[in-house]
Amino acid sequence: MNAPIAAEELASALLPFGESTMLPGAAYTSEAVLAWERRHLFAGSWTCLGRTAELSTGGNQHALTVGDLAVIVTLAPQPRAFANVCRHRAHSLLPVGTSCDRPAIVCPYHGWAYTLDGSLRSAPRMESLPAGHGLVELPCVDWHGWLFVNALGTGESFGSHLGTLDRLVAPYDPAALVPMARHCYEVAANWKILAENYHECYHCPLIHPELCAVSPPNSGNNWHEPGNWVGGSMDLREHAVTMSRDGKSHGVMLDGVDPRSVRYLGLFPNLLVSLHPDYVMTHRLEPVSPALTRVECEWLFHPSTVDIAYAVDFWDLTNKQDWAACESVQLGVSSPHYRPGPLAPNENAVYDWIRLIATAYTAQR
Repeated sequence: MNAPIAAEELASALLPFGESTMLPGAAYTSEAVLAWERRHLFAGSWTCLGRTAELSTGGNQHALTVGDLAVIVTLAPQPRAFANVCRHRAHSLLPVGTSCDRPAIVCPYHGWAYTLDGSLRSAPRMESLPAGHGLVELPCVDWHGWLFVNALGTGESFGSHLGTLDRLVAPYDPAALVPMARHCYEVAANWKILAENYHECYHCPLIHPELCAVSPPNSGNNWHEPGNWVGGSMDLREHAVTMSRDGKSHGVMLDGVDPRSVRYLGLFPNLLVSLHPDYVMTHRLEPVSPALTRVECEWLFHPSTVDIAYAVDFWDLTNKQDWAACESVQLGVSSPHYRPGPLAPNENAVYDWIRLIATAYTAQR
């Protein structure tokens, strides 16, 4: 099923790099497009729900919305995901946004109970348990400590979705790092605008003087490899050992990683992973409306790190600079005068992201 955007409006976004343009305005402003994205890009793909360990601390059952579908995640002994739909009369098993810790999943409507592996355990006043009426299980994967679910259950395998990305992330061993800070933002811009902004530094000289002081905005390269991800690297200036106001680190340098560059990777649809020599930062995107995105920014450090302000304060400032720019872009794409513009030569990662979206819109693979 194609997105509710006319094919001719997407044609210029699918042209080769150097000839292509941005997406049409409807991609950033239409309620119908966002509804399609929730079903096909978020529920229908591999959406990141956050850190598995963080979910585990809140109980062994969690009710979440993935795209536009209600999902229940169980975390004992290993993560599993199920449709949040009782197999009796389709009542929700747990209210969305809540969690609990108990030995069974119990429907509050008629008391049907399921084990944490989704099997039907009891059905009150039924003469026998109906065969084949366990919960509908959904694909669920823990990757380096992040939990991913394919809520529609029809997407490609996680391995195919990931492609070659793991070779870039694995040296940082994110599963061994500890989340030590989390900031939540609400940005008055479409989720794709935030991702597009993340994948280029063409804007950096004008709005990120602090960033440019420690990393040349025209440095690094972008990767073009298999998988549903986009990304590239940027170098550190000679005096800098990490991304901070003064380029100094108060953390623990990570073994076996590139000490002179930072990797910026976007795993479709909603996880942005920034890999630094001494910490890992993520942005997890959740569209609230066409013009509003909830962003969870999290910093992971070596367990022995004590002082994290050098990294958190630097990126909180940079985030807010980006959010202001993205909100201005949202105003622009909402104007009746907006026409999709061309991309600059150093915006090839933005091109990769836009092409990924546009091909998904047109059901191309």
